[in-house]
Order: sequence, then C-alpha cells, then structure tokens
Amino acid sequence: MPKPRKVQISLDATPYYHCISRCVRRSFLCGVDQYSGKSYEHRRQWIEDRLILLARTFAIDVCAFAVMSNHTHTVLRINQTKAESWSTKEVVERWHRIYAGTTVSKRCLSGDTLLECELHHLHSLAQRWRARLQDISWFM
Repeated sequence: MPKPRKVQISLDATPYYHCISRCVRRSFLCGVDQYSGKSYEHRRQWIEDRLILLARTFAIDVCAFAVMSNHTHTVLRINQTKAESWSTKEVVERWHRIYAGTTVSKRCLSGDTLLECELHHLHSLAQRWRARLQDISWFM
C-alpha cells in the first residue's frame, strides 16, 4: 500500500520533489480524446495558469512541469525559509488568494481593529495556514 505524502516528505533529506497526477478511466486531461474525438487542448493553459497562481501564493517553487494528455509532472521545491519570513498579515493575504478565509481574517485584511481574542485566533490561524502554504499536499 502506498505511503501518504506526509510520511514520504523529509525536508532534511531534500526540498525537491517530483509529483505526478494522473487521470483515470481513460479520461483525457489535454489533447484529443481518441475515443470521442473531442479536443481538450484548452485545459493545458488552465493548468499552467493555476500552477503559476499556486507558485506565487505558496512557499513552493515550480522548478519544471509537463502537462501530458492524461497526466501531469511537476518538480517542486519547498522553500521553508520563505514561508518563515512572512508576517501574519502576509500569510493571511496569501491564503485569501486561493481560499475564502474566515470572518476574522477578512476583517484583518479590511483594516478593522481586532479584539485581543480575535488577534490570538488570527495568529493561530496564520500559523496553521503558514504550514499549509509550504505543504505539497495542499499545493497539489
């Protein structure tokens, strides 16, 4: 049985990882489906655009990628130093590029004054989000 990513990844060993994502049941990601004759070539740009957005948001660098007809290959580098350098507000801003966030995080970004308990909650959220923003499972 395959091991989950969280036990396979060791930043002490290397920050670089080769990830593969495959389609199932004869589905086509890109190119022309030989069974239906339908072209899915437009998806290639969608995938590239999404990878660029994720790379700009996460503390994960895309070293190389290839989008094939039924799978993708990505070579990723986890940049832990980058994630640790972000302020709480920067973590929240990055998280909101992709996810909705919470009421407290939205209030923080809008410049509202937060109560002490809300600040404590926000710092706790930012700590969790910082870990996720350098996690390949969340990236993929």
